[in-house]
Amino acid sequence: MSNDKQPSIQLGGQLNTEWSTGNSLELAASWLSAIVESADDAIVTKTLEGIITSWNRGAERMFGYTADEAIGQPVTILIPADHIDEERTIIARLRAGERIEHYETVRLRKDGTLLDISLTVSPIRDANNKVIGASKIARDISQRKQVEKTLQEQSEMNERLYREAQESGRVKEEFLATVSHELRTPLNAILGWARILRSGKLKEDEVARALETIERNARAQAQLIEDLLDVSRIITGKLRMDVRPIDPNGFIEAAIDAVNPAAEAKGVRVQKIMDTGVVTVPGDPIRLQQVVWNLLANAIKFTPRGGWVQVRMERVDSQLQIIVADSGQGIPPEFLPHVFDRFRQIDQSSTRQHGGLGLGLALVRHLVELHGGSVAAASPGPEQGATFTIALPVAPVYHVDPNGSQVHPIARNRLPPADYSARLDGLEILVVDDEHDTRELLRTSLVECGAHVTVAGSVNEAFAAFATSVPDVLISDIGMPEDDGYELIRRLRALPLEGGGKVPAIALTAYARVEDRLKALRAGFQMHVPKPVELAELVTVVASVAGRSLK
Repeated sequence: MSNDKQPSIQLGGQLNTEWSTGNSLELAASWLSAIVESADDAIVTKTLEGIITSWNRGAERMFGYTADEAIGQPVTILIPADHIDEERTIIARLRAGERIEHYETVRLRKDGTLLDISLTVSPIRDANNKVIGASKIARDISQRKQVEKTLQEQSEMNERLYREAQESGRVKEEFLATVSHELRTPLNAILGWARILRSGKLKEDEVARALETIERNARAQAQLIEDLLDVSRIITGKLRMDVRPIDPNGFIEAAIDAVNPAAEAKGVRVQKIMDTGVVTVPGDPIRLQQVVWNLLANAIKFTPRGGWVQVRMERVDSQLQIIVADSGQGIPPEFLPHVFDRFRQIDQSSTRQHGGLGLGLALVRHLVELHGGSVAAASPGPEQGATFTIALPVAPVYHVDPNGSQVHPIARNRLPPADYSARLDGLEILVVDDEHDTRELLRTSLVECGAHVTVAGSVNEAFAAFATSVPDVLISDIGMPEDDGYELIRRLRALPLEGGGKVPAIALTAYARVEDRLKALRAGFQMHVPKPVELAELVTVVASVAGRSLK
């Protein structure tokens, strides 16, 4: 075989005939050109000075420049300003003869948009093996990057949800433990002193102290339950408010009066600085008093003996600001963002010094926001006191009812004592309740007011009493074994007039939600009164449904 023959070229796995050198090189160049032009990837060559020398159709599609626009231009037209240092690094590595493979970076299209690419750069050498330029293959990996980003975000979201679920579970467990503790503590005192009273061995002054302790703890337990119900009503959007133009001095003064005994007993001074200008705000005076009382009670609880609590009221532009500040234990910076969260307390341990469910400040925030206002907390840190600022929108000046300032009904320990001088002389009342103690309590109290009282422990006993005599008023429990209060009123309303079918009826029940009230009224009761009830209130309700004025 002559020496001018060249090695054969393999095409598709078949050995082709031997061609001359010129034909072989020409064919190889054609094939190479066809491969480059048909590639989806951008294939570009450049000099070591970074000047583009070739530009395939893949590069046109990827970057938006035509070959005429790109060839002769510096390759930096494709590099974002914050990645410009990459070109100097790549050129330096090419001069050292290195090959750069699958380098992931960002490049710039003609329209200014960014593109994620994977870049492979190879040095081009001359006949003397000297590096004279580079070939670059750029692959669009934007779709892959988007998938990776989505997966990363999903992973982070799942991790966040997992942490939140864990935190929610922890808070729920701590809350349930706190609820159990806070409800059982007054119950223990109630049951303990009741047993001692039952023994009959106490002296007269000790009996009075025992009764006072039982009443105080019962009120505390009722307050806890009402706070829980308030939160439930707020969450479900069923909290009712009586909004009208009110003088803020009224509910602020009432709240201060309510906390003064506790402050004096603890040795904490309560100061007030009130703007004397005439201003009114639209709101429910009972709920706003609850807001200020909660803040004041909280401040007194966390302020040591000898400290101070200050209430300031001032008008700032179109807002009324109520500021409650104290010299107490303060709030750690890490807890400040959570201070208005439900069931969150700084100290959740079994050795905590202060009781409560962690609902007071959450109720403050909800009630203030329902009035169109806002509340913020600030504290320099532990042992440096805390400041709570309420901002309420100011209303046009209206005539203010002097009786508009009322005491919040849930804070029954702040209501005046029951007025046992009220009379219900000659009124026939039937009390139906399956709890013996409740029946006796109601019978004794109503008899003291002059009423004639018959008691029944079940629906059947109630109808037996109706068969004997039709009362003027029926007071019935709802939750009773066998037949409940709804069954009683249903059967009662089916009776003829002379049999008692139209007797005024009061539902006295521990089912105290809004829906329970509506259900009772729809069933046929004239009034719904939640337990526990102040006897003065019950007497008023009885007289009202009976159509009588109090004597």
